[in-house]
Amino acid sequence: MNIYQDYLKEIEERKAEGLHPKPIDAAELLWEIIAQIKDTASPYREDSLQFFIYNTLPGTTSAASAKARFLKEIILGESVVEEITPAFAFELLSHMKGGPSIEVLLDLALGADVAIAQAAAEVLKTQVFLYDADTDRLKEAFKNENAVAKDILESYAKAEFFTKLPEVPEEIQVVTFIAGEGDISTDLLSPGNQAHSRSDRELHGLCMITPQAQSEIRGLQVQHPDKSVMLIAEKGTMGVGSSRMSGVNNVALWTGRKASPYIPFVNIAPIVGGTNGISPIFLTTVDVTGGIGIDLKNWVKKVDADGNVVRNENGDPILEEVYSVATGTVLTINTKKKKLYNGDQELIDLSKSFTPQKMEFIKAGGSYAIVFGKKIQTIAANILGIEPAAVFAPSKEISIEGQGLTAVEKIFNKNAVGITQGKVLHAGSDVRVEVNIVGSQDTTGLMTAQELESMAATVISPIVDGAYQSGCHTASVWDKKAQANIPKLMKFMNDFGVITARDPKGEYHSMTDVIHKVLNDITIDEWAIIIGGDSHTRMSKGVAFGADSGTVALALATGEASMPIPESVKVTFKGSMKEHMDFRDVVHATQLQMLQQFDGENVFQGRIIEVHIGTLLADQAFTFTDWTAEMKAKASICISQDDTLIESLEIAKSRIQIMIEKGMDNSRQVLQGLINKADKRIAEIKSGEKPALMPDANAKYYAEVVVDLDVIDEPMIADPDVNNADVSKRYTHDTIRELSFYGNDKKVDLGFVGSCMVHKGDLKIVSQMLKNLEEQQGEVTFKAPLVVAAPTYNIIDELKAEGDWDMLQKYSGFEFSDLLPKNTARTEYENIMYLERPGCNLCMGNQEKAAKGDTVLATSTRLFQGRVVEDAEGKKGESLLASTPVVVLSAILGRIPSIEEYKTAVQGINLTKFAPVAVN
Repeated sequence: MNIYQDYLKEIEERKAEGLHPKPIDAAELLWEIIAQIKDTASPYREDSLQFFIYNTLPGTTSAASAKARFLKEIILGESVVEEITPAFAFELLSHMKGGPSIEVLLDLALGADVAIAQAAAEVLKTQVFLYDADTDRLKEAFKNENAVAKDILESYAKAEFFTKLPEVPEEIQVVTFIAGEGDISTDLLSPGNQAHSRSDRELHGLCMITPQAQSEIRGLQVQHPDKSVMLIAEKGTMGVGSSRMSGVNNVALWTGRKASPYIPFVNIAPIVGGTNGISPIFLTTVDVTGGIGIDLKNWVKKVDADGNVVRNENGDPILEEVYSVATGTVLTINTKKKKLYNGDQELIDLSKSFTPQKMEFIKAGGSYAIVFGKKIQTIAANILGIEPAAVFAPSKEISIEGQGLTAVEKIFNKNAVGITQGKVLHAGSDVRVEVNIVGSQDTTGLMTAQELESMAATVISPIVDGAYQSGCHTASVWDKKAQANIPKLMKFMNDFGVITARDPKGEYHSMTDVIHKVLNDITIDEWAIIIGGDSHTRMSKGVAFGADSGTVALALATGEASMPIPESVKVTFKGSMKEHMDFRDVVHATQLQMLQQFDGENVFQGRIIEVHIGTLLADQAFTFTDWTAEMKAKASICISQDDTLIESLEIAKSRIQIMIEKGMDNSRQVLQGLINKADKRIAEIKSGEKPALMPDANAKYYAEVVVDLDVIDEPMIADPDVNNADVSKRYTHDTIRELSFYGNDKKVDLGFVGSCMVHKGDLKIVSQMLKNLEEQQGEVTFKAPLVVAAPTYNIIDELKAEGDWDMLQKYSGFEFSDLLPKNTARTEYENIMYLERPGCNLCMGNQEKAAKGDTVLATSTRLFQGRVVEDAEGKKGESLLASTPVVVLSAILGRIPSIEEYKTAVQGINLTKFAPVAVN
């Protein structure tokens, strides 16, 4: 009974932290519990019943297998448990979501006992998480004229698992809770520094916003027991920055409803709103849980009598409140009229929140059930030789005569499945697409594994070209949490068929390469669709979408994703880059000039940025596509010239080959398959058979942005503007300032060159600057710490071969060692350069941190409050974002340099540049 006693001990420890017993996922513990249930004299029997019924995880966990087998015994009369009748056993099986429970239900439905078979069939008709082995059994039984199998298949073909669900209520009453003013990042809902606890949903739920906010939400629920709490981003966008499933899970845990009475801490149907709507990647995650996302539009720009926007002394538009959503306001959502009301007063139209597809997600309790439901309906109809019933909302197919295609429209048309044959689709169409590349990162990977278990998936879809599980988000510190979580994750994913950063067998060197860089390399076709468990899944080849852990799981299991074809914004460049400018400055200037050209409206939000990148290779172009997450774009596509694309593919091939030589390929030879596909694509381009992807000349865009390179004369810095009097304008990525704004007295406490925003050229720039400054002024000293983290081991190897690593080693006071990884996070820094292990490092905020209240200048992407640096008593932490040369020089000086100091330091250095090409 040691296992059970250990569980009781853990329960007591969790009780001291205000937590309930941890859900059970291990069969060994559950078999002990089952033995105590069978023993009517056991003093632990009552508790064991509660654990068995209410605290066992469903899906393909080993505990779920044990639970299903025991329930089968009860149904067959082989075990008798007074508290669990056969009817109740069937009910419990119906909530187990697939895998072992489906196997048991099929055993019973296809068995000899007619009454049991019919009862099992009724439960099976409600289930959708079936895979090939399950449908093959039904198909075989149907061929053998099994009446029960025929009955089940006919039900599936009619989609009764969906049609018999309760309808969405016509009216949903909500009470508002303003979670914050301005953009609300998913870091507020699920902080990066709590990533280790994401798979423990109850524990992780305690980190949402603040304990005070949680208390206020509970208070609203007590005051309004018949209403749902709607979480709101006042004067901002909800869920920016990340696609974090844990953020939606936390919102659902505090404001949603239980998915099942028998599944602990899995809630669904949260309702969220934002003055400027919901971030697209976050909205996808809300759909996963059958929730509702609302664009409130409750503040608008003030205009004068002539219709001109009224501005304040800073030149910013003045906003006027159209209606109040102050905390505690009771509103009514009408799902049929698709309107939001305050009493009888109509406030806004909600048509975008209640499209036919979204209504299906809400009715089914999430998008997974719809995706799998459509699949099982099609399979059943094919087996029966009939047409599936027209139950689901038809795919929205928009085709505009005489209008050409943007790049994303071309990619979606190539990869679409289930559309009208021969029909060309434009933006706004709602389609299913095949996914070519899938990425899972390590702080969300544990949740992806849970999602795969819950949807009963055991092997990667054969139509996925390649998938990678990274170790970069936990690379900085190999602490007890990482040691407990990461090997388990790597084994699960490796067994599933994913290429993994760590080898569970220990046969190849563990890699902590930044996932986005690896995905950028293994994407070997610019026509590809990529899904990745991070908002910075934005490759410079193909079109990539950052996604929640569940959507990643769905892509791994089915090889598909469903989404509307987004509108595009075309970005081109004119003029030429000045010698002292870096491409990162062009990236920031794009944001600034876009806002200037469109009077403060972010036309990128929720759309594809089609950037005509000219001569820039995929490594360097990623600097732009990566930043598009902070531009609030849905994704980005690079339009590249033939020769440039071929060179990028050759680099990708060489790096994939290195992965193969390390021993990272699997039995399916996925990596070799990618090289073969790259060779085929290169041959197509060279022969002219299929040139590099280009939009049609007559494609239609939502907007076009032309970036003037001639006016970019100073390095550009993205500033969190932490002291802005308007709280809603803090921590956005819209405040872009020139270097000279700061004068010569802006102190820098720490510099960081690293994360996915840097490429090999950036590390060469660090080396070249040190050499340059050494020649100019003698030995270089640092007045602030400089943390340098290369994106990948390959890049370090290349830098060593080219001599740049020697200069970095010369000036480093610390160099990582894989033989001696850090097991505690660094809390204090000396004024030296730290050469850190490849990985995300400070950008993640879950391990390494700057000192509280510091001003950090970094090449990374995040301005979130508390991410890289937390506030100190009386002093706000700042994370300013700039190019590599600006960061390096600032660490050496201990302050932001003047433009003259900067120009001197970079004189003669090969900064990242590109030459735009003329486009129609």
